[in-house]
Amino acid sequence: MKILHIVPFYIPAYRYGGPIWVVHGLCKSLTLQGHEVHVFTTNVDGPNNSDVPLGVPVDIDGVKVWYYPSQRLRRLYYSPDMKKALKQSINSFDLVHLHSVFLWPTLLGARICQKKQVPYLITPHGMLVKDLIKRKSFWIKSLWIKLFEQYTLEHASGIHVTSKLEEEELKPFAFKLPPIFMIPNGIDIPDAITQKRAKDNENTILFLGRVNWEKGLDRLIETMAYVPKGKLIIAGNDEEAYQKTLEQIAIKNAVTNRIKFIGPVYNQDKENVLKSASMLVLPSYSENFGIVVLEAMSYGCPVIVTPEVGLADVVAKSEAGLVCEGDPDILGKNINRLLDNPDLGVEMGNMGQRVVKEQFSWAVIAGQMEGVYQKVSTTN
Repeated sequence: MKILHIVPFYIPAYRYGGPIWVVHGLCKSLTLQGHEVHVFTTNVDGPNNSDVPLGVPVDIDGVKVWYYPSQRLRRLYYSPDMKKALKQSINSFDLVHLHSVFLWPTLLGARICQKKQVPYLITPHGMLVKDLIKRKSFWIKSLWIKLFEQYTLEHASGIHVTSKLEEEELKPFAFKLPPIFMIPNGIDIPDAITQKRAKDNENTILFLGRVNWEKGLDRLIETMAYVPKGKLIIAGNDEEAYQKTLEQIAIKNAVTNRIKFIGPVYNQDKENVLKSASMLVLPSYSENFGIVVLEAMSYGCPVIVTPEVGLADVVAKSEAGLVCEGDPDILGKNINRLLDNPDLGVEMGNMGQRVVKEQFSWAVIAGQMEGVYQKVSTTN
């Protein structure tokens, strides 16, 4: 098949976190299965532009990536050059896969696909959650849904969600949706894993991800008052200057000396923090999937997540960690349980590695997505 993915941002704009890694991981794996995969995206990288060629295909791991400039309405990733290119090439693709909602490239791709009768699949990436919309940009997003997004979703050939939780979050909108396909995200499995934890990193609690209110970092910092022997490492980029708020919470709870913000980590640095942590904690208020949970599991690191994390059921069933409410006292009890029982952490780490290898490698996930593409493209 010849497949086009449309995504607002892409490598090397790593500041945008999980979506970049999972979209590229999927595209790369689809090329290994013999498909011709193209990506249309912008060169937007926060306030700057990625240093990439524009309007020509760039080969990244076999994926043909086309970057287009966005000079105005950058928060919507508006790009007239992308529009022109898409109109010219859309009929050469068997299927279009749209990533994100509330952004111009998705609206553009959907409308051109509808006009040209090309099947398209949408992955919302956890952005369609009623509670999140109410807490941020409610009126703007509500209007966008009414004017554009509902039509885009209802006329898609299919909706791709990554967890049962994400599927449930769609129900309050009462859309008349096309078939919903639940396929989890995948990860690249590490070649070799060291089970032994570095002794100088014992009692290290790791948070890895965007420094953002959705991630529940406020309650994780409050939890540190219940975990007297633990130290918390917070690794991630702070696009919204939220760290200052968290630092005030730390001062209020007298835990500042046991919390360290280290900024974003990539590649070897990321591997090092995952290998050395006693556990990873993701106490999100809303998390459609939680790719960092799989990454931690792949390195034999036990995890603690809240029920609002899409992978919570996987963690519970595989016994790769603990699932608990995010109240600081409850979260603290579960963290202390792992700190006090390092052998339990090793056992959970072993279980996590096993389930990731068997169920979440990109080869497995790409095969499942290939089946969805074939079904969508033949039934359109």
